[in-house]
Amino acid sequence: MNKSFVSADDVAKRAGVSRSAVSRTFTPGASVSEETRQRVMKAAQALGYHVNQLARGLMRSESGIVCLVVSEMDTPYRAGLVRALTHELQKAGKISMLINTDRSDGSVDAALRQTLHYRADASILLSGLPDKAITRLCLDSGQRIVLINRDDDIEGPFRINLDDGHAARVAVHAFLRAGCRYLAFANSEVGTPSLMARERGFIAAAAEFGLAVTVVRCGNTVYESGRKIAQTLFTEPNRPDAVFCVNDLMAFGLMDGARHDFGLRIPQDLCVVGFDDIEQSAWTSYGLTTFSQPVDEIVKNSIAWLGDREAEPASEVPPVRLHAPLIWRQSVRATQRVIS
Repeated sequence: MNKSFVSADDVAKRAGVSRSAVSRTFTPGASVSEETRQRVMKAAQALGYHVNQLARGLMRSESGIVCLVVSEMDTPYRAGLVRALTHELQKAGKISMLINTDRSDGSVDAALRQTLHYRADASILLSGLPDKAITRLCLDSGQRIVLINRDDDIEGPFRINLDDGHAARVAVHAFLRAGCRYLAFANSEVGTPSLMARERGFIAAAAEFGLAVTVVRCGNTVYESGRKIAQTLFTEPNRPDAVFCVNDLMAFGLMDGARHDFGLRIPQDLCVVGFDDIEQSAWTSYGLTTFSQPVDEIVKNSIAWLGDREAEPASEVPPVRLHAPLIWRQSVRATQRVIS
């Protein structure tokens, strides 16, 4: 028999039981005698039978599919978040479907529309890059939506955001207590809500102490952009003595540029703070003081809301705002520690 076309009826016939007995055997919690269960499992194994969970789910008006709408998957933070989400979704019995939105052509829209054919139950948008029309498309298809670090002005999604403004204030205080007075902010040109919130928060917090901030934006949120920003900042007559980088990758590029191209010592001549606390931040070469993304909390809140079919509509649930603690290492001069 071609195992690709083995049905529950085939299993029932081989096991000498009814088709409903086969169904009960593969339904968690259903009543079936141990003898019948053993006969069905033995027949299923012999025939190579597997339950069509997708078809079963569609009969219950749910497929168990959760789409992860992602950009910049090659960055360490995003890869870690995807890894954590897919692990917990699997534990919850869900199927992860990954949509890569790095490209700007019609392939993204086509991929999303393909998920509608599979009747995905939910989508999680992991970054601020994908167009807001994606959120509307998912909502219109009846999906439950989780937005992570996005500012879509649309009613319906469940929102999880970091308190980027608070983190920016903590960074300013850390620099001031280290004796720094010439502040700069290194950002990319991507312009996502979370990145811009860090920039605005840093400028506002510095202004409270009468300090101006030099802002430089360049390219994507990658190492090379940080290296280029170093060239801009440290050729100025009044070079900064402290830089808050919008993420760790850019901080690494800036630090390497400062050291190797300009001979600056970190933290003696320059203090640097990053954001994300990726694995490389703790490497001896960098020892980067940085804010730690609360990945576990992001995942826990996402999975809990998606898994609670009786949860209140997202429009009635206040957004979850998470705190990113500052992890102290060697890129800021030793001072009285800031309570973050």
